[in-house]
Amino acid sequence: MADLARAYYVEDRSKVDLAAQFGLSRFQVAKLLRAARDHGVVSIEIHDPRRPSRDDDLARLLGIDRVQVVDVTGTTGQQTGERIGTAVMAALTHTLRPQTTVGISWSRTMDLAARSMPDLPPCTIVQLAGALQVVGSGTLPQVIGTLGASPGITTLPIHAPLVVDKASTARDLMRQPEIAEALDRADHLDLAVVAVGAWRQGESSVWEKLGTVDRDEADAAGAVGEISGRLFDAGGRPVNTSLDERLIGVRFDQLARTPQVIAVAHGAGRAEAVVAAARAGFVTHLIVDTTLAQALIEMLEAAP
Repeated sequence: MADLARAYYVEDRSKVDLAAQFGLSRFQVAKLLRAARDHGVVSIEIHDPRRPSRDDDLARLLGIDRVQVVDVTGTTGQQTGERIGTAVMAALTHTLRPQTTVGISWSRTMDLAARSMPDLPPCTIVQLAGALQVVGSGTLPQVIGTLGASPGITTLPIHAPLVVDKASTARDLMRQPEIAEALDRADHLDLAVVAVGAWRQGESSVWEKLGTVDRDEADAAGAVGEISGRLFDAGGRPVNTSLDERLIGVRFDQLARTPQVIAVAHGAGRAEAVVAAARAGFVTHLIVDTTLAQALIEMLEAAP
């Protein structure tokens, strides 16, 4: 698909020429080009000079550098996550430069995104947070581990859960040399990729894994969203609870020192959390789906 798309869209070659070169029919070429768009191999942006695009509107309203809206029309469940994941990995490919350090945080979306991990230039990949035990997950740690065998790529994995039961357990794990090195390297990232969750049922893997005491404490402190289990309020300010002492993952101050932060979220239910994450000030590139984009526009345009 990528070879066909490059020849058709960049080199401006006809479908007849491509059919002859690749040994396909013109119908097959057309079908593969459509599939390339559907799966995010090709993204087409139309810049209408008569009015700003929805992406530009959102970036202005949120006060961040770039917003990318992924069309998920006609998709459901895992298909939506996979399409967004493909867009995330495409953004990573376009942004990542050789010899840089990139941090990738675990989430269900990033776990799906890892399945379409592209070939990367020589770089250092840091896992920014431990993983939660969610049915069907586990791809991201496996992919990061596999990439460590690639020439020129150094990986710093975190072989630990994101949340543990006791603060003492978290301290013991973070003293382990490999985990300590990964968390220390988060102080010197060139690029980070994180997911934004809303602090409510169905919108956060972390929320679903915690008990009533932790949830109530976070609610009382004003939490509206989380990134790798780190809570924040509607103003984008960190919310400190006892959960912080049991988390194994990146901190907000480390993300604030990172020059480029790609954040991803989907679903209208995460609108308030995304607005708050933008107010935190460290997100430079936001990737959302069409449903969330519409909810964000309605929320922001209605605000004073």
